[in-house]
Amino acid sequence: MTLIQIEASIIVVVMLAVFVWDRWRYDMVALGSLLAALATGVVKPDKAFEGFASPVVVIIASVLIVSRAIARSRILDEAARALLRRAPTTGMRIGVLAACVAFLSAVIKNVGTLGMFLPIAIQTARRNGQSPSLYLMPLSFASLIGGTMTLVGTSPNLLISTVRREAVGQAFGMFDFLWVGLPLTIIAILFLSVGWRLLPGDRQGKPTDEEKFDVGRYMTELRIPKDNTLVGKTVGHVEDVGEGDLIITEVLRGPGRHPIPSRNWPLAAGDTLVVQASPDVVKALVAREKLELAGKREIEEADDEAKDMTTIEAIVGANSPMIGLTSESLLLRQRYRVNLLAVTRASGAARGRLRQHRFAVGDVVVLQGFEGALPATLAELGCLPLADRNLELDRAEKGYLSLAILGVAIALMLTHAARVEVAFFGAAVAIILTNQITLKNAYAALEGPVLVMLACLLPVGEALKDVGVTQLVAMQLTAVAHHLAPLLALGFVLMISMLVTPVMHHAPAVIIMGPIAAQLAKSLGYNPEPFLMAVALGAACDFLSPIGHQNNLLVKEPGGYTFADYSRLGMPLSLLVLFVGTPLIAWAWPIR
Repeated sequence: MTLIQIEASIIVVVMLAVFVWDRWRYDMVALGSLLAALATGVVKPDKAFEGFASPVVVIIASVLIVSRAIARSRILDEAARALLRRAPTTGMRIGVLAACVAFLSAVIKNVGTLGMFLPIAIQTARRNGQSPSLYLMPLSFASLIGGTMTLVGTSPNLLISTVRREAVGQAFGMFDFLWVGLPLTIIAILFLSVGWRLLPGDRQGKPTDEEKFDVGRYMTELRIPKDNTLVGKTVGHVEDVGEGDLIITEVLRGPGRHPIPSRNWPLAAGDTLVVQASPDVVKALVAREKLELAGKREIEEADDEAKDMTTIEAIVGANSPMIGLTSESLLLRQRYRVNLLAVTRASGAARGRLRQHRFAVGDVVVLQGFEGALPATLAELGCLPLADRNLELDRAEKGYLSLAILGVAIALMLTHAARVEVAFFGAAVAIILTNQITLKNAYAALEGPVLVMLACLLPVGEALKDVGVTQLVAMQLTAVAHHLAPLLALGFVLMISMLVTPVMHHAPAVIIMGPIAAQLAKSLGYNPEPFLMAVALGAACDFLSPIGHQNNLLVKEPGGYTFADYSRLGMPLSLLVLFVGTPLIAWAWPIR
């Protein structure tokens, strides 16, 4: 080995050791590795930052924004809930959730899909008196296997497509992965619908970020507009739509007030419903039934204020001027330019009319106002902001347009009218310009650490090939694979990829293993495509640990899982992928 090869090998070994150590953030490890590679000359200065301009980074960033917009639309959420109502057994419920997550992960970034269904799974488990641990790991695994169906479903597919472009001059297409990913996904869903029995059913997970800051039920007022679908329906119908998590405490009709209405009380246009519910339930009801928040009004806009409206939760402090007064007497809208949308008390949800509620120390209020002015307004009102949960109770969801924009992007790719990165970048920009998602939420959707890690590791992985390290490793593997039949050699690469991914992030696994697999195939006289597919599949299907993919880490705390729990369900699923995936790859992409 030459000196530059020794230096490159040391950098990679140290990087992998720090990944396994799991004490530093992945992006910090990647930054340090790139800096070390620059300092030693392994990566040339003119190539050090090409990763930040890589199409892979652009695609992932764009897909994250598109996924966040679709996830916030609640269209898919409502469809899943409707299916769950028809699933009477645990196996069927897990099968429905796994199918929804898996197939959506093919077109929406799998981490975004999992995040959308995580609260649905937790609520489903608790509603049936079960531990969320039975549901969450199957969902995570379903999102991983579902992402293997398309180019944009998972990062390993995007990264291996770049490796193929460098190896043979042509990248993988959007649906080149479907022939392997679709059969595996169907088989995995069937397995998860029965394999959940391998998981412990007594785990008590830690609360999610949403639950940590849960302040219980809010009291808020919802107005039924003219020609609304709820006109003629009953109070009981609205409460049923809330699936038992919403209570109508009063109906206001004209000057009349009707407290504790019966479930058979008919609703009319113009009725105002005083409800007690959590913010998520209120938001879902407003979006689904096109209701109006009674507290929402136009606010006079000052010239120096930002024009973006936002919603925030805040707690009334001990020295607040609001104590003992109502929103009417305070003239909240006229003097402070904020709307009161909801309120709750530490002892339980407030009662009575929203505008007549007298504030007390510890009340939690939901206020709507101009984003630039809200911090100063909260300080003036003596309120302390709570953790930002992006409530946006008043925001009308436009999910159909987001789905249409995504459909146009996919059509442009299928007809080769636009490259993948151009199509998804255009979709992300269109979604922002049409106000399907706010700029604040668009930026929040970008996973900065993941994007930085990829941008730093791509030039390091390319340098390993340039200095000849990948060729050296491939020669050693060739000595082993040379004695194996072609199908066994392919399975050998798939197995190695599946084994190295749990001890590092899936991205470096592909970046390192991809060029090695391509060189191995070349040395054996085989086509590189099936071996590249094996690397992508192995890196995407990390079912053995919580650290190989962020989806597994995402469910660890809410599910109360230990490290060993992952192998209980993950080992048989990994063997299934290995023994079924290998011949599928060879069938879809001939080895010779």
